Amino acid sequence: MLGCALFGGLTNILLCLMTALLHECGHIFYATKRGYACNEIKIMPYGAAASYDIEGIHPREELFLALAGPFVNACICVFVAGLWWFFPQTYAYTDGIMSANLAMLIINLLPAYPLDGGRALKCLIKRFATAKVAEIVVKVVAVICIIALVLAFILCGYNFSVGVLAIFLFLSLFEKSPKVCLINFSSKGRLKRGIEVKYVLCDEELTFLQAFKLLEERRYLILRKVSCRQIEEISQDELYEKALLYNIYDRVFCSSSTVNGAENNSGGAVPQTMCSTHSTPKAIASSIQPESDGKS
Repeated sequence: MLGCALFGGLTNILLCLMTALLHECGHIFYATKRGYACNEIKIMPYGAAASYDIEGIHPREELFLALAGPFVNACICVFVAGLWWFFPQTYAYTDGIMSANLAMLIINLLPAYPLDGGRALKCLIKRFATAKVAEIVVKVVAVICIIALVLAFILCGYNFSVGVLAIFLFLSLFEKSPKVCLINFSSKGRLKRGIEVKYVLCDEELTFLQAFKLLEERRYLILRKVSCRQIEEISQDELYEKALLYNIYDRVFCSSSTVNGAENNSGGAVPQTMCSTHSTPKAIASSIQPESDGKS
């Protein structure tokens, strides 16, 4: 950026940077909706990349996640084109926005991993073959794309941007998959102001993915399953801790011990509700009774 500022290209580099960040925001928005959080966004000379872990995600959802970024750039291109249609005088001020987003859209749709097009291709292959076969195919396609970019680099008079893209794809062949973590939706800092508790009655078929969709930023979630006159509870903190040990498509209640047992004086076992005593939000939740409308 310092070099661009010295040689008169600061506006262009800032425009490309904002385009890349908006692209990554598309991925982050979809990942957050699915119960994942971005650890970081890396800003590099050849672009930006969000770091998240999607191990165990369904190929269909991973496909949507991969296309969420290009979708943002496509929407911006459509908006700018519409702006030109109704207000042609704005072309002189928005042509750079169109060029940056169009380039970002085309480059990321190349079927070369780890670009979004390569990730989407990998997800499609997984529907008909194993993950290992998909990994091999996308790497072979990436090598073909690298060779094509090297030829384009030579034929285009040693275009710098094409060369950097080829180097990026080549180095990416040796990188491991990016990592991410599930969101911890609990906010203990808000306990000083008070947290509204949300009780949800559910059955044993509830999966972690479905449970994450019930989470709300301003309300503390407690899941309840009633069976055989026994009530099992899983608080928001427990849900997060359990999700780190299981796949997001596993069932919440069946992936853990059902109920705890405590011996009574006669030597029998007395069922107890699942609860925890080491977390303040859990302690609060266990002492609150839900109201008729499901809120407390």
